[in-house]
Amino acid sequence: MTDRMTEFRTIVDQPYAYLQKLKNQNGKKTVGYVCSYTPEEVILAAGAHPARFFGTKQQIHLADSHLQSYSCSVVRGVLEEGLSGRIGFLDGMIFPHTCDSIQRLSDIWRMNIPFGFHLDLVLPVKLNTPSARDYMADVLKKFRTDLGRALQADITDDALRKAIKTMNAIRQSILEIYELRSRNPRLMSGADLYTLVRAAMIMDRERLAEMLAETVLEMKAKAAGVEEDGSLKRIVLAGGICNHPDIYPMIEDAGGAVVWDDFCTGARYFAEPVSEEGDPVAGIAGRLLRRVICPAKHAGLDRRAKHIIRLAQEHNARGVIFLLFKFCDPHAFDYPDIKKSMDAAGIPVLLLEIEDPLPGEGQLRTRFEAFLEMV
Repeated sequence: MTDRMTEFRTIVDQPYAYLQKLKNQNGKKTVGYVCSYTPEEVILAAGAHPARFFGTKQQIHLADSHLQSYSCSVVRGVLEEGLSGRIGFLDGMIFPHTCDSIQRLSDIWRMNIPFGFHLDLVLPVKLNTPSARDYMADVLKKFRTDLGRALQADITDDALRKAIKTMNAIRQSILEIYELRSRNPRLMSGADLYTLVRAAMIMDRERLAEMLAETVLEMKAKAAGVEEDGSLKRIVLAGGICNHPDIYPMIEDAGGAVVWDDFCTGARYFAEPVSEEGDPVAGIAGRLLRRVICPAKHAGLDRRAKHIIRLAQEHNARGVIFLLFKFCDPHAFDYPDIKKSMDAAGIPVLLLEIEDPLPGEGQLRTRFEAFLEMV
């Protein structure tokens, strides 16, 4: 597993170098996206490579002339990467209709970024109505046409079915890795799990599917000879995205173990397979309707709270740590109802507001240690 993790780390540490090299090697066009509601299957079926962007590791200054300082650091960071030209290798960028900040980022991108095409994907917001399925399918059909035109590609049903099989294999492997770690967190560190999932949104999907399948087999073999550690305090992480692998070792050093998460860059990314029967576009639409929602979508007032409670109960977690990105209004509005439901269920919650860069390490360690002592 060491060689595979080294490859995953290299990709996460140097994503642009990897993407540029991949483009040079296979000649495929690279299409960026900023949200897990983006249907990667359609991009793959068009013969292109999907790559997700998470912000920036650089100082933000160019984006400040277009976005207020109280916009979330992820949106400001993505815009900074576009304005700086560091991701000028992109052939296009896709913006699903999610939070207000990403919608406004889409407008600013369209007017200010000189390279690549721009596509909005206006998915329905309310997902639990009879008309939502038809609307979702119609939007995806339009997206299929628009993307094919932008890439000058014929997106066939056969190509979609092949892409669906690839993505389903990836989702199944990540799910198995999560389940193996939930039973015994010592099989893989939290930082390595973070790296693996982050790399999955960047790297060549065919290569990824092979590497993940090998990782699952190796973890199953390792699990046969490792006893479960009942001394670890099991924790579920929740929130929008996690851009900070250092959070995991801090929790582990304090005697905890992250056994599951509810992140857009985690479990929500691989939740639910696409049906491999019937119309492929309808199958993709069905998955986006079934998967766990984020606060930018609506499918019942208490669906997210019930989901996080269920995660904590199913994985025997002693508590939940909620990572709230500073200035992320959807999750900030979402949290009070989740906290109320968690309190009623008797599940302790720690709210931690974070931003790029993180607060001082000592401050975070103290809060994690205090919370883990409490639970």
